[in-house]
Amino acid sequence: MKSYRKELHFNIPARRGLVNITRDVQKAVDESGVREGLVLVNPMHITASVFINDDESGLHQDYEDWLEWLAPEKPYDRYRHNGFEDNGDAHIKRTVMGRESVVAITEGRLDFGTWEQIFYFEFDGKRDKRVLIKIIGE
Repeated sequence: MKSYRKELHFNIPARRGLVNITRDVQKAVDESGVREGLVLVNPMHITASVFINDDESGLHQDYEDWLEWLAPEKPYDRYRHNGFEDNGDAHIKRTVMGRESVVAITEGRLDFGTWEQIFYFEFDGKRDKRVLIKIIGE
């Protein structure tokens, strides 16, 4: 069994941002040489998420609007976590959107359903962040 590890690096210029990382993950699969296996993709920060869904701008804006309704960024004093940092809302948004995604690899390709793509969703940007790609298989 092979194992391969790669990190992606991001510095989202705004507080929140969404990036399609499907091509980056497929590139890592190609580099790994794994033809049959699994790939785990997860942010290495507690204020970001990796998830799978459709690459459609209206849906992305719906996520942003709904998450902001659910856990508004401001006022900052609404969150007991805030003090040194003002990112209490980002922790909640990450929990709602989830931590990581796992995708099957079949014949060297990400084995997706129709329209599925992998996204990195940052909730507390403006600084360096990382995403782990871990691939195992044959």
